[in-house]
Formats: sequence, C-alpha cells, structure tokens
Amino acid sequence: MTVLFDLLERLSSLTRVWFREHPLLAELQPIQLSALLYLARCNRYSNTPLAVTDYLGLTKGTVSQSLKALETHGFLTKVPDARDKRSVHLELTTTARELIDAVMPPDFLSDAAQRMGARAGDLEVLLLELLRHIQHSENVPSYGLCRTCRFHQASTAGAVCGLTGEALAPPEIELICREHRLPEETPA
Repeated sequence: MTVLFDLLERLSSLTRVWFREHPLLAELQPIQLSALLYLARCNRYSNTPLAVTDYLGLTKGTVSQSLKALETHGFLTKVPDARDKRSVHLELTTTARELIDAVMPPDFLSDAAQRMGARAGDLEVLLLELLRHIQHSENVPSYGLCRTCRFHQASTAGAVCGLTGEALAPPEIELICREHRLPEETPA
C-alpha cells in the first residue's frame, strides 16, 4: 500500500504546484480555491458554510475566514435561506465561475488522460471504487453525485429527491450533495 499512497501523494503534490503556479490563481490561498471548487460542484442542499467545512474537513474558523476573503474579493455572495432565515447559502459570482471554467480541469491532467486513451476511464472507475471503499470503511460522508444517491428518484415527470420530496432540475442531478447515500447505505 506504500506505493499507492506514494502515487496519490505525488499526484496531489503536482496538483497543488500547478494551482499555485497558475497565473489566474496567484491571489487565492489553497483553501480558498478548494472552497470555490467545491461550491462550483455542489447542489442547493450543500452550499452552506457548514457543508463547506465538513467537505474540506477543516475547522469552522478557518473556513469562515476563507469564505469572508472570497466574499470580499467578489467570488461569492451569501444568500439567506428562503425557509430558515438563520441559514445562508453561498453562491459563486460570475467572476468565480469564469475563473473555475478557465482553470478546470487542469491542463496537465487533461493532457495525461488523453494520452492514456480508454485506460483513463478505467482509472476513474478504479479511483471511484477506492474512494467509496474508504468512505464506507471510515464512515465518512460520500458527497456523491445526486443521480447516484439512494434518495434520487427518476420518473417521466422528472427527478425528485426522496429525502426532501423536492423536484430536481436536470442540471442538479449532476451536482454533489452532502446528503448523498450510496444505494447500499442506510440513512444516518
């Protein structure tokens, strides 16, 4: 397992270096970029400060300061929850979305995957399987795609979240959710 860990660590290091050296990302701290990347991929149930904190596995204070900095720099806005006025949702600004579109996916990763051909797809499947095994054995939230969740209900009328009973727009089912449960999991 040392080789697997070494490979994953090296890939992570290369990714951090690429982000740190990218001219469009010079003003962002790594945690700020991680928060932006998460918020760009999460759904309306998962775009809260607490969800960002849980997803990143950091302290509330650290994440709070990072979110304040992102708001100050015009990358996100806080929108009060329509039902619970104590809660806020974090929405990326057009500037943030344009930045993420410009840097994601990283060029080095796209180029390498293209050179790998069909084997890149096999690698994605294997890495997802590895991630799911770790999440299950360590009992950590999966934060998976809505369409792969045990609560996702598809019908001819459209998708519905079985947990909330709310209708889901087609783009939403491709986003990650903090309430995600794999089909074989039981709800907490």
